[in-house]
Amino acid sequence: MSIREEIISLMEEKNYKPLLKEEIAAHFNIEKNDAKEFNKIIDGLEKEGIILKSNKEKYSLTNSDYIVAGKLEGNERGFGFVLSKDKTMEDIFISPENMNGAMNGDTVLANIVKRQESGRKQEGEIIRILERVNEQVIGTFEDSGNFGFLIPDDHKISYDIFIPKAQMGGAKDGQKVVVEITKWPEQRRNPEGMVIEVLGYLSDRGTDILSIIRQFKLPEEFPMGVEKQAKDIENNLREADILGRMDFRALKAFTIDGADAKDFDDAISIEKFPNGNYKLGVHIADVSHYVKENSPMDKEAYLRGNSVYLIDRVIPMLPKELSNGLCSLNPNEDRLTLSVMMEIDKSGTVVDHQIFEAVINSKQRLIYDDVSDLLENDDETSKKKLKDVYEELKISEELMHILYEKRKRRGSIDFDFPETYIELDDKGKPVDIRRAERRVANKLIEEFMLVCNETVAEEYHWAEIPFIYRIHEYPSAEKMNEFAKFIHNFGYMLKGKDIHPKELQLLTEEIKGKKEEIVISTLLLRSLKKAIYSEKSDVHFGLAAQFYTHFTAPIRRYSDLVIHRIIKQYIKGKLSMEKQEKLDSILPEIAEHVSMTERRAEEAEREVDDLKKAQYMSERIGEEYEGIISSLTSFGIFVQLDNTIEGLIRFSYMDDDFYRFDEENYYVIGERTKRIYRLGDEVRVEVIGADVGKRNIDFDLIS
Repeated sequence: MSIREEIISLMEEKNYKPLLKEEIAAHFNIEKNDAKEFNKIIDGLEKEGIILKSNKEKYSLTNSDYIVAGKLEGNERGFGFVLSKDKTMEDIFISPENMNGAMNGDTVLANIVKRQESGRKQEGEIIRILERVNEQVIGTFEDSGNFGFLIPDDHKISYDIFIPKAQMGGAKDGQKVVVEITKWPEQRRNPEGMVIEVLGYLSDRGTDILSIIRQFKLPEEFPMGVEKQAKDIENNLREADILGRMDFRALKAFTIDGADAKDFDDAISIEKFPNGNYKLGVHIADVSHYVKENSPMDKEAYLRGNSVYLIDRVIPMLPKELSNGLCSLNPNEDRLTLSVMMEIDKSGTVVDHQIFEAVINSKQRLIYDDVSDLLENDDETSKKKLKDVYEELKISEELMHILYEKRKRRGSIDFDFPETYIELDDKGKPVDIRRAERRVANKLIEEFMLVCNETVAEEYHWAEIPFIYRIHEYPSAEKMNEFAKFIHNFGYMLKGKDIHPKELQLLTEEIKGKKEEIVISTLLLRSLKKAIYSEKSDVHFGLAAQFYTHFTAPIRRYSDLVIHRIIKQYIKGKLSMEKQEKLDSILPEIAEHVSMTERRAEEAEREVDDLKKAQYMSERIGEEYEGIISSLTSFGIFVQLDNTIEGLIRFSYMDDDFYRFDEENYYVIGERTKRIYRLGDEVRVEVIGADVGKRNIDFDLIS
């Protein structure tokens, strides 16, 4: 039992009385040399809300019957919700008067003052702020003469930040700035701050995306030690690097990526046996050969967690010397890989596989559109470009359909959402926004990576060694009940109490091509839990997979890099019991951390997309579009256009009648005319406004 567990166990004893930190240390005979580590553990338990320190500096377990620790999710209207780490507990509503100076993202302790009853959420008050996360806030500066205010970009922060004249730092009205908080908010008093950096006007090139980078605390530059380490790595492979590896350089391996891709971390090779089975090779860049554990580069990669893609720029997990150089599977260059060689039968079952440390030489760099043109249209130009791999591509297409059909049979849910393509000019201004096609070549690579990830996960599950899995838990019964009620309005039903992914897959097939497809698919996705990383092997509900992991992208995901290290140690027989115990202790923290950095990246990417959409529509005021009703609220109707842009028709703009949202029947109805608007209805709208700061777009209904 670890000292952390022993402390909790002590406090769980019936006769335990709150003790000072020094008294707890004395109880466990903590030596002077270990005092620093012991204090760190106590402080960590307090920050997590597991133990509580009284006004007399004495510690006891937090009483979970009425006190809950969690993250505060704020709202621009001043209230918030405390999201408990305990997944079985409902969120706790915090009214504005009970926020007690807490801000969005803070870790807090909340005292429950009203229990959940008759559909109403439980309510609480914040009694302690365990950890502040908003030391610096990004927003728009407003100059009021003798003082200023910061209007935060994060709309979940409901306070404007007061800035004394002496702390304005030369900022001018309307500029984007970074403000450091000097006084936290109190009852009926805004926080105070000082300007520490002026980013520029929103109209200046790059200022908009730079503001989002700062808002989400994304790192822009690599530390000097990391840059030095990257530059010191030899540019060419040495014989010593290749020694002991499987030599796959004679294989006809190739990469398939987007036209603008710069790093290639996966290549494939394929052949078909006379018995009809396939031999699929998935070759992944061996990043762990260059990024050693606990090196400066490894520590920075861990902090970043993953690469972030923000339309016109990438914030990479690794320096370009690796991501675009030695670890990129560039054509006609020898590269180190971890290669998974799978024999797959005609039903899509992996009947045999091996994982090798290998060296490959990619024969060609293929582009998604060229491959899709060939396989979809038998395009002559693409056929000439791809003549050297024509047979391999035809075999790949065969296998792709087999793997897809196998996934479909077991119930894997295939969300075919329209992705957005945003084209910027050289000044960073959006000039075109349209749906991005998901074509056959994209699906081909997707299927091959899925089967590879499943194969690796299953092997290491049965090997019973510490590992990181990608899990997607079953949805809650409450969420599924709400979803079932929602789709009933459209004439669809879910059978049974315990929902199997197959049931949801059948639904997605039934709605395919219908006007309500996007609406129902979107709500279904929101009703499911979020996929996360975990040290525990569990199902992936969405894929209907018993075992799943992320193995195929170590250039851009830290989870994959960790997995590669474990696999290599296991292959070489170097995974001693001592190393396994160490992995057992560190993998939970790594899994939680990379789940967090993934969410952060997704939020930042979504924020940039919404920003560019608002900019794009701000120059199209007065233009008319066809769209479908995508969401209904108590204040208006959301409409999504064919180019994926969504805007709001406020009831206050609908002046032909007084409209209200009938939640029970899930439609909007006019009181006088009885005109009804339902989800999925096709409507024509006019763009009447776009607030770039708030990322909002306003429509007016034409028909």
